[in-house]
Amino acid sequence: QVQLVESGGGLVQPGGSLRLSCVASGSISSINAMGWYRQVLGKQREFVADITRGGSTNYADSVKGRFTISRDNAKNTVFLQMNSLKPEDTAIYYCRADTISGVVMHQYWGQGTQVTVSS
Repeated sequence: QVQLVESGGGLVQPGGSLRLSCVASGSISSINAMGWYRQVLGKQREFVADITRGGSTNYADSVKGRFTISRDNAKNTVFLQMNSLKPEDTAIYYCRADTISGVVMHQYWGQGTQVTVSS
């Protein structure tokens, strides 16, 4: 199993920045990719960014040019640097890890960290 713990959320003014962290523990060697998703009340959880163990990245169009995902494999940690934040970025941000064991694939989620962008 994999356990994920997010941190770094908080209240920030529009145009400001935050850096989210997600630390993974457990069956670390089985993790293929990690990513960030976000969800607001009344909406479906949406993809934000992900990164493979080798460092390949993908971003949602809404955050391209503003957010940067990175990972430190030695520390089992993935980061999300969020710049030029907008009120519409307000959401609970969740970390996800994808694993495979034999032919069985699993997705693991953290408990989320709240990001609020408001003046």
